[in-house]
Amino acid sequence: MNAVIIAVAVMLILSLLRVNVVLSLVIGAFAGGLVSELTLQEITVAFTEGLGGGAVIALSYAMLGGFAVAISKTGITDVLILKVSQLLSNKEDSKKTGLIKALIFFSIFLMAIFSQNLIPIHIAFIPLLIPPILQILNLLQVDRRIIAIIIAVGLVGTYSFIPFGFGFIFQDIITQQINNAGMVAALKDVPKAMLIPIVGMVLGMFVAMFIYRKPRTYDTSDNADNVAIAKVSPWLMVATILSLVAALVAQIMTESMILGAMVGILAMYITGALKWREADHILTDGMRMMSFIGFVMIAAAGFANVIKETGHVDGLVESALAIVDGNVGLAVFGMLIVGLIVTMGIGSSFATIPIIATLFVPMSLALGLSPLAIICLIGTAGALGDAGSPASDTTLGPTSGLNVDGQHNHIWDTCVPTFIFINIPLIVFGWLAVTFIL
Repeated sequence: MNAVIIAVAVMLILSLLRVNVVLSLVIGAFAGGLVSELTLQEITVAFTEGLGGGAVIALSYAMLGGFAVAISKTGITDVLILKVSQLLSNKEDSKKTGLIKALIFFSIFLMAIFSQNLIPIHIAFIPLLIPPILQILNLLQVDRRIIAIIIAVGLVGTYSFIPFGFGFIFQDIITQQINNAGMVAALKDVPKAMLIPIVGMVLGMFVAMFIYRKPRTYDTSDNADNVAIAKVSPWLMVATILSLVAALVAQIMTESMILGAMVGILAMYITGALKWREADHILTDGMRMMSFIGFVMIAAAGFANVIKETGHVDGLVESALAIVDGNVGLAVFGMLIVGLIVTMGIGSSFATIPIIATLFVPMSLALGLSPLAIICLIGTAGALGDAGSPASDTTLGPTSGLNVDGQHNHIWDTCVPTFIFINIPLIVFGWLAVTFIL
C-alpha cells in the first residue's frame, strides 16, 4: 500500500468528517509514515523537523492579518458598505442588484490577480477586503461559495499564467526543475503551455456562478444594527493609503511579508491612523483571525516532510505508469492524478513541482511528449490540488475572510466547491492540452 495515498486519504476523510484540519494533518502524516514502515520515533522526528518550514509563513500571515484589521478599523471600508447598503435599500434601484453583484465579483477577482503581482501580498488582501463587505454580500444573498471560487481562481490562475511576482517564482521553479531533470525549458514558454488549462479553470468559475446563482440567506442578526458609519477624515484616508504604500514598498524591497507588514503597522502608528490605546486590541484581533492559517501551514510543513521521508512518491508514479502500459493518454492522466494527490496532501503547488519534476520529465520524454506539452504537464500537475486542499492557503485564505461570523465551513463551503470547479476543469483541459494539442 502506498504511503502517500494513505496519508492523503486519511487527512481528507477526517477533514470531510469535520475533524480539525491540523489534527487531520498530524494523524494523516503518522498513518502514512507507519504504512511506509517508519518507526514512531522516525515519524515524530521527520514531522518535527518539518514544522520549521511553515513558521515563517505563519508569522507572515499573523502580521499581515493584524495590519489588515488595523486598516479596516479606520472606517474606510465602511464608507463603501454604507453607500451600497443605501442603494440596495432603495426599491427603485432593485434592478441594479445584478450589476452590483457583477461589480463586486469583478473587483474581488481583480484584487486576487493583483495580489500575485502588482500588489504582491498574496492572501493578505482577504482579511482586509472580505469581512467588511460580508454585510453587502448578505444583503445581496450571495452564496459565499462563489466568492471562495473567484478568489481561488484569481490566485492559482494568476501565478500559473502571468510571469510576474508570485507567478515568476512559480514559473521559475517549473523551468529550473525541468532543466535539472534533463530537458531544456524557457520561462517564456510557461504561459503558452498553461493557457489552455487556465481557460478551463476560468470556465469552471463561470459554471460555479451559474450553479450557485440561487439566493442564500445568512444570519445578519449580529450586524444588522451596525449600519452607523463613522466619519472618515481626509487625513485618515491619506494616512491609511500612505501606510499601504509603505508596506508594499518595504515588502518589495526586502522580499519579506513580515517586514512589509511591520513597516505598514509602524506607519499607521506614526501617522495616527492607528491609535496607541487601541493598537494592542486591534492587532491581536487580526493575528487571531489569521492564526488558524498559521497553525495549518506549520502542520502541513510537517506532513510534507514525512511524505518525503517515506520515499513512496516514486512508487506512486511507477505504479500509475505500470497500470497504463504505455498508453500516452492514460499515462498523462495518471501523472496529473499523482500531482493532485501530492498537492492535496502538502497544500502547496510551489513545493509539489520539485517532487514530481524529476520523475515526470524522463517519463514524459520516453512517451514522446513535446517540450511544450511537458511544461504544461508539470505546471498543471503542480497547480492541481492547491484549490481544494484543506492545508492550502488558497483555501485557508478565503475561509479566514468568509467565516468571520461563523457561517462558512472550511471544508464544505471552500474546499469541496473549489475542488469541483477548479481541479476538475484543470484535469480535463490539462489532459486535452498535453495529449492532443501541444
